[in-house]
Amino acid sequence: MIDFTEKKGFICDMDGVIYHGNELLPSVKEFIAWLQEEEKEYLFLTNSSDRTPRELAQKLSRMGLDVSEDHFYTSALATAAFLKDQDPGCSAYVIGEAGLLNALYDAGITMNDVSPDYVVLGEGKNYSFDTLTKAINLILKGAKLIGANSDVSGPIENGIAPACGALVAPIERATGKITYFCGKPNPLMMRTGLRILGCHSADSVMIGDRMDTDVISGLESGMSTVLVLSGVSTKETLAGYAYRPNAVLTGVGDIPKIAKSTGK
Repeated sequence: MIDFTEKKGFICDMDGVIYHGNELLPSVKEFIAWLQEEEKEYLFLTNSSDRTPRELAQKLSRMGLDVSEDHFYTSALATAAFLKDQDPGCSAYVIGEAGLLNALYDAGITMNDVSPDYVVLGEGKNYSFDTLTKAINLILKGAKLIGANSDVSGPIENGIAPACGALVAPIERATGKITYFCGKPNPLMMRTGLRILGCHSADSVMIGDRMDTDVISGLESGMSTVLVLSGVSTKETLAGYAYRPNAVLTGVGDIPKIAKSTGK
C-alpha cells in the first residue's frame, strides 16, 4: 500500500473520480479537505476538453468545493500547447466546445474551415454529420488530424457518453489517417502536469478511474498509481491488463482514511 502521508503531490482525474456529470461522488469533500489541511500539492488533470479551468473551478464551487483555477490542467490546454510548440501560428478546423476553442485561441492558433493545417477534435454538442463530413474532406485535402484525448467513453449520471476516442473513429475509417492524441496517456501532458505540480514523480501519486489512460500514464511517468472503482474500470477489468496499479480503492475518500489509520 502507498504511504500517502509521505507523498508530496497528487495528480487526480475528475470524471468518474470527483464527479459523475453534475453529481459529486461520496467523500470527495473529505479528500479535498485532507489535501488542503496536509498542505499537499495537487492538480486535477482531466482529459475532458469542453471546459476551461475557470469553468471547472466554478463547477466544483457549485458542488461545495473551493478549488482555484490554477489547480486544473485539461487535454484542451495540452492540445494547444502541442500545436503551439510544433507549428506556431498554425490554423485549425475545430470540433469542440469553449474549453478547446479558448485554449487554441490563447495559444495563437486561428480558426480556419477552408484550408486549415489541422483538424482538431474534442467533445461537444456541435459534433454532427455535417461537421464530420467537413472534417473528413479537409483531412483528405491535407489537414492533419489531432484529438484532444483517446478516451472512448466517459461516465455520466445515468450511464456513459461517447468521448473523443470514439468520435474520431469515423474520421479515421473514412480517411485512413491516424489521430495524434494530446491528452492522457501522452507523456507530454504528464510531464507538464508534474511541472505544474512542482514535485518529482517519485514523490507523487496519480489517481484515476481508467487503466488505459490514468494508471498507465502514472506508471510510465514513475508515479505511484491509484485506481478508484467509482468510474469506468472495475476489478474485473484489471485482468485484461499486463500492468497493475499500486492500490485499488473504492473512491478517493479512502485516501484520507488510510493516511489517518497509519498514525503518521
